[in-house]
Amino acid sequence: MTPIEERIKTQEEKLKQLKALKQKQEAALRAEQAKKDRAAETRRKILAGALVLEIMAGDEETKLRFISRLDKFLTRPDDRRLFGLASDEKTTQETE
Repeated sequence: MTPIEERIKTQEEKLKQLKALKQKQEAALRAEQAKKDRAAETRRKILAGALVLEIMAGDEETKLRFISRLDKFLTRPDDRRLFGLASDEKTTQETE
């Protein structure tokens, strides 16, 4: 192999390594952004839920309407218990 061919091969290997490093860095950035997005979504849900609970505490009619909607929406027994709703065995069995 000529010196030029060796240099080309060396540079190609370096390029391959740099491309792999770039992909790794881009994947890390995507993962970091996804983590931030999930945290922001969780925070939005917590804040919206806090508002709903505050509204429910101040208006019994609104509370009853909201609990009725939760009764239709929630299927997991643990989730239903959080709001004092009876476990819906039929729904639980269908989702398993």
